[in-house]
Amino acid sequence: MKTRVGMGYDVHQLVSGRDLWLGGIKIEHTHGLLGHSDADVLIHAICDALLGAANMRDIGYHFPDTAEETDGIDSKILLKKTVALIATKGYKVGNIDCTVCAEKPKLNPHIEEMKKCLSVVMGTDIDDISIKATTTERLGFTGRMEGISAYCVALIEK
Repeated sequence: MKTRVGMGYDVHQLVSGRDLWLGGIKIEHTHGLLGHSDADVLIHAICDALLGAANMRDIGYHFPDTAEETDGIDSKILLKKTVALIATKGYKVGNIDCTVCAEKPKLNPHIEEMKKCLSVVMGTDIDDISIKATTTERLGFTGRMEGISAYCVALIEK
């Protein structure tokens, strides 16, 4: 069996008037993330980690933010397509380990629901998905609640 590792990162600005989507689920909050799609930073980081592990560039290459067909798209669709893309090279998801950086809202109550959603979308066991939440102790853009970022490491197997 061949294994490869990839790393992904994404960040989006928090704005009023948008829904907050993280890990494929809608979370009630006063602000949402700004982006061409639904701006789900967690899913975008996962896509980049998977694509990087397969040496297939990044999410922007496959799903550009200038493309009409991705305007307002549900990021779960992008993740499903990403899993299909890595499969064209014979890879499947081994496991992912993610960290979301946000001051608010508190994400720990939503992690199990995110894991369930992502396991269905990726066709993996829920135990192969790790999601952690942290703050930046009020430092930087995250600390000022200007945005949310996410990091992901993915292992893929052939």
